[in-house]
Amino acid sequence: MLTAYERDAFAASLETRLLRCGEEKGRPFIVLEDTVFYPEGGGQPCDQGTVNGTAVLDVQKREGEIRHFVASPLSEGPASLHLDWDRRFDHMQQHTGQHLLTAVAQDHFGWGTTAFHLGGTICDIELDAPTITPAELDRLEEAVAAEIRARREITARWVNREAYAQEAVRSRGLPDGHSGDIRLVQIVGVDLNTCGGTHLRHTGEIEALKLLGTESIRGGMRLFYVAGTRARRRLGAHEERNAILRTLLGAPDEDLIPALQTKLDQLLALDRRTRKLEEELAEHMAVTLAARPGTLVDAHLEGKDASFLQKLARGILAVDPAKAVFLTTEASGQGLFLLTAGAESTMDVPTAGKAVAAALGAKGGGSGKSFQGKAPSLVAREQAVASVRVILSGA
Repeated sequence: MLTAYERDAFAASLETRLLRCGEEKGRPFIVLEDTVFYPEGGGQPCDQGTVNGTAVLDVQKREGEIRHFVASPLSEGPASLHLDWDRRFDHMQQHTGQHLLTAVAQDHFGWGTTAFHLGGTICDIELDAPTITPAELDRLEEAVAAEIRARREITARWVNREAYAQEAVRSRGLPDGHSGDIRLVQIVGVDLNTCGGTHLRHTGEIEALKLLGTESIRGGMRLFYVAGTRARRRLGAHEERNAILRTLLGAPDEDLIPALQTKLDQLLALDRRTRKLEEELAEHMAVTLAARPGTLVDAHLEGKDASFLQKLARGILAVDPAKAVFLTTEASGQGLFLLTAGAESTMDVPTAGKAVAAALGAKGGGSGKSFQGKAPSLVAREQAVASVRVILSGA
């Protein structure tokens, strides 16, 4: 018996019966007498919705039955089914778009489809084309658009194996272990294919199909696309971003990229200048800090990063290699510390570093004359300094 989703892909609800309840790997499932929920398969994700008000999270074919995995257990008896219609219609637009795209790519360019993936935001097909040029993409998209405008009728029918052998079917072959009749989906005048999925009534319901680009894969090309409502929403999202960019950059759409490039060039120049100034600051501070009395240079610096601490420490030890250096700063809500010692210092850096990490509740490591790490906070900084001084005095 055909299921409701096979009889009518536009049926969004159904009154039926819940025949059996079960559990698979801790997930409750139900088996229904009939269903409008399409189970995952053929590259098409499953439907979602509700049964008696309980969410249907996943639908899979298992052991000859369709299992509806639900948010919580249900009881046998009457069952009221309601599809997440927006999800179903989106899948039909993407899947029907794939059938049309595959047919046009084969007929116009000789590119066969080897795989299909219906993703959450974009879809793709894999083609046995070695390369695809931008001009070819434009021609392919225009050819698909022409078939959408033609409103080609889409039908589904079942045939036995003998009749199937007589049909001019475009197919990658039947699934392993398939038995019984075979479902054929036809786009009149364009394509005849084996498929168990849900489809639109005519190509006009695809609305639009936009090719997004390609990438090389396993000797072929992966072609990305969106169809229907996804294409309109994607365009809407681009327009919202462009509106924000126009305001931020003070430029019209056609000048956004040059304006952004100018800003990036300015930022790069500022970054180079900042690095130069930080190097000069580190050199100046190094001389000042190295002149402090004692064998340990201890300093906390606001708003610096680990790279600056390292530059400053190198500068201090270049001036006085007999010093040990303990530097800290705070960045992104956490404390950073660096403990290092010059060639003439007798500081046992690994031992002192572990003591600092313990005092600060930090993670860190190092080897030889350097130890650095990150701490949740620097509240216990003075305790950490004290532990360093004790180890240094006993060296």
